[in-house]
Amino acid sequence: MKNTLKVVLGAAALGLMASVASAGTLEDVKAKGFVQCGVNTALAGFSAPDDKGNWTGLDVDFCRAVAAAIFGDGNKVKFTPLSAKDRFTALQSGEVDLLSRNTTWTIQRDTALGLNFAGVTYYDGQGFMVNAKKLPGVNSALQLSGASVCVQSGTTTELNLADYFKANNLEYNPVVFEKVEEANAAYDSGRCDAYTTDQSGLYAIRLTLAAPDDHVVLPEIISKEPLGPSVRQGDDKWFDIVKWTYYALLTAEELGITQANVDEMKNSASPEIKRVLGVEAETKIGTDLGLDNDWVVKIVKATGNYGEIFERNVGSGSPLKIARGLNGLWTKGGLQYAMPIR
Repeated sequence: MKNTLKVVLGAAALGLMASVASAGTLEDVKAKGFVQCGVNTALAGFSAPDDKGNWTGLDVDFCRAVAAAIFGDGNKVKFTPLSAKDRFTALQSGEVDLLSRNTTWTIQRDTALGLNFAGVTYYDGQGFMVNAKKLPGVNSALQLSGASVCVQSGTTTELNLADYFKANNLEYNPVVFEKVEEANAAYDSGRCDAYTTDQSGLYAIRLTLAAPDDHVVLPEIISKEPLGPSVRQGDDKWFDIVKWTYYALLTAEELGITQANVDEMKNSASPEIKRVLGVEAETKIGTDLGLDNDWVVKIVKATGNYGEIFERNVGSGSPLKIARGLNGLWTKGGLQYAMPIR
């Protein structure tokens, strides 16, 4: 009965998405004058509002890049803060046009939930954090047998946690919360011995704790967590715009095109740079997407290239100080690789 119900609900969701997508997301976005973007409620470095309601973060800047590609203005975007539980329903129903919320690309989400992932904006992996004063001597997740572990519901994190402890014959007590703020508060108050989520999230959460220096992130990475933006299936034009915005950010970094020099780079002798920036009159790459030919120029002016977004929000220019690592360009030993813009 449960499996039958799941199939029926899945079919209903897919039917709803097909109806929403068939309306033409790009046309709807242009008509209302902004992109409605689903983001995390509060995760430092990825999406978080300040006390004036201004949103910042890597996921937020991706939304701004999409808005810039369409409108030439990265501020033509509105943000909908979503819990892990609510994020997919919000996208499926059309409440948001784009989900850019530190979401892992999985087969179940790519098929049964009817999503299309536009790329991997952040390669991550699940880890653990503990209070070193509460658990002195613990320097490995394999020492957590019998521990209580704070975890957020409706996430791959919850499933990975169960798999890891079962595979290593360890006992544990999951303390599950729907909202990340609830999980953070419970861990900070000492209700849990350990906290598990994406490792980037652990570094962000640690900054918000009462005594950040008391907490250590353990070395184990127990999963692959390719995080990226997604859209509803059934609207290829919108999918193309979101996907190629991601590739444009990477390509700009590869070619040395920055927020500061993008206008100067229009005069480059490089045929590739001229093509990417839409300088040549015969270039129709932008119009093929339903955008202006200088769409990449507009993106970079609004947000900078991928490297600038990374360093500003989670890298060397941020409190997180996360190294590029796997998120470096493929030319520098990382996994970030753009399809050719030609």
